[in-house]
Amino acid sequence: MSRFHAMQVFVKVAETSGFAEAARQLNMSPPAVTRAVASLEDQIGARLFTRTTRTVKLTEAGVRYFDDCRRILADVAEAEAAAGGSYATPTGVLTVTASALFGQDYIAPILTEYLDQNPEVSVRALFVDRITNMVDEGIDVGIRIGDLADSSFSAIRVGSVRRVVCGAPSYFEQHGVPKHPSELAKHQIIVSTTSWASLDWRFGGEGRPSVRIAPRLSFNTYGAVMKATRLGWGLSRPLSYQIGQALIDGDLQTILSEYEEDPLPVHVVHPEGRRASAKVRAFVDLAIDRLRANRSIN
Repeated sequence: MSRFHAMQVFVKVAETSGFAEAARQLNMSPPAVTRAVASLEDQIGARLFTRTTRTVKLTEAGVRYFDDCRRILADVAEAEAAAGGSYATPTGVLTVTASALFGQDYIAPILTEYLDQNPEVSVRALFVDRITNMVDEGIDVGIRIGDLADSSFSAIRVGSVRRVVCGAPSYFEQHGVPKHPSELAKHQIIVSTTSWASLDWRFGGEGRPSVRIAPRLSFNTYGAVMKATRLGWGLSRPLSYQIGQALIDGDLQTILSEYEEDPLPVHVVHPEGRRASAKVRAFVDLAIDRLRANRSIN
């Protein structure tokens, strides 16, 4: 009998406080259980149980060894479950969060593809422009934009985005193109009150200038900000992914690129680590593949 199996027998005897009951639950003969425990005691060089005609109690050494054995057996079981679970069928409800516009444009298509691949899973998507508490709100996976706080969560970087100043060609034709951030004070500015609280626009590049803006138009959704910007009313400062298609279509142009701040990382985050369930692993793998292939965030 292997030491690993002998440890399993020892733990069962300790849990049931009896050799006969342990033998019954393990489908072994009582003599085989006795031999397994005796073999461990010989290898360890210490008595694990105090035996009487009526009771079986752990010795002091047995108590310490029992705790260690349970931990070791649990770690082995977890490793086996993780390895075998790679091919398990994802089931249950998957809860995913992302910012509103990123979720709508980039995560929703991944979720529908994921559901087609995993018919036994349902999805609850939470697309909001706030930082969610993944543990308290029961969220399985989050897509985060920006630097992450230190945590025990697993985080896989899938790309990056930039904060850019943009406007419609018609606006630049009428008002000119700013050459330096300081010139923005002379232009019509559009902002979102939900995702941009500060009136100080900080930039990178030489001198790292900062400009105090005076927006004439504020919206509570970024979709409205981008609509007004595309119509040529003023300038806005979105994240690059928010205007990817508009840039391709020629509806918007970016300016002041030499003054852009460092890119912001995009991560797929989940709290389960290597213990992640099959439904989480399946979505994380798909999201990583699709997001890394998306040119708007790379």
